[in-house]
Amino acid sequence: MLTVRCARCHQTAAYDPHQWHCGTCGGPWEPLRPLPFDHHAIRPHRPGIWRYADLWPLPGEPLTLGEGWTPLIPLPHVDGRLWAKLDYLTPTGSYKDRGTATGLAALCALGVREVMDNSSGNAGASLAAYAARAGLRATLFVPAHASPAKKAQIRRMGAHLIEVSGPRQAATQAMEEALQTGGIYASHVYNPFILLGLAAAAWEIWEQLGRAPDAILVPLGHGMLFLGLYLGFEALLAAGYIERPPRLYGVQAAACAPLARAFAAGQKDPEPVPEGETIAEGVRIAAPPRGREILAAVRATGGALLAVSEEEIRAAQDQLARTGLFVEPTGALAMAAWKQALRPEDRAAVVMLTGSGLKSPPV
Repeated sequence: MLTVRCARCHQTAAYDPHQWHCGTCGGPWEPLRPLPFDHHAIRPHRPGIWRYADLWPLPGEPLTLGEGWTPLIPLPHVDGRLWAKLDYLTPTGSYKDRGTATGLAALCALGVREVMDNSSGNAGASLAAYAARAGLRATLFVPAHASPAKKAQIRRMGAHLIEVSGPRQAATQAMEEALQTGGIYASHVYNPFILLGLAAAAWEIWEQLGRAPDAILVPLGHGMLFLGLYLGFEALLAAGYIERPPRLYGVQAAACAPLARAFAAGQKDPEPVPEGETIAEGVRIAAPPRGREILAAVRATGGALLAVSEEEIRAAQDQLARTGLFVEPTGALAMAAWKQALRPEDRAAVVMLTGSGLKSPPV
């Protein structure tokens, strides 16, 4: 049995993949917290994130394509204290692979054989790849305006791709209608076990850097990587490996920034915003379901939620390219805001580079 808890009322329950959220308060499910951590349980000979598998409740063999343990490199030509976590160097070219591996492993353990999801591209491509690896049938509902490269990736891996015209929310609605006839929502937002693979990014940074950084900047759409990092450093703190977690900074495109607006206004919950046009298509999320949890996490770490312009995103993408790092516009968001986050006393800050530049058309 896989046990989860509600992120809001903290009620625990046996995980049922048909039930996306808590039946009592409507809050999203998450793993039991704090996650356990013990460095003696690390198995370096295992691939990627699965070096931490003995700390997780997932039964069976790892579902893996080699995701995780991505390079952490310094950026001395930008700032001597700045480091980049190259999470675009993953099997499908985006950080999503971390969470897909653990989230789908949990569903496989429960006997699921057919999955659905809605995605702007990266999560869909990741699910298509890992479903193929696991021998599952996958159907992806994708906005018609999504990157052609990402849509081609989904098709080539055997998933059924359904393009939906209109805003991203239209793809979500189409998927919800299809779920009425069968299938499991393998959501990269609602599946709580996705957070295990994402929390591993925090543990990798701690191992690779030899300490917790002072700050981490993360592109922010649904905010799952942000929350995964929060849970990972929370576990290190609870186990006594660090004295305090790094300040977490979530970075949104100003054209669609509900969380940055809510943070600036001191709100507990974000309010939906129009889906403005942005080259950072991966964060074009008007109403993130875990918004309350993200706002609480950023305030707990002393960080901030920031919004950057299209010009700043392009400039950050160009700056990274000139250091040899080719990322898509969404993947450059963290780089666009590092000057706002770094403090004079900081010794190390990490920018999360989340998606390959090969996955988006030139801008």
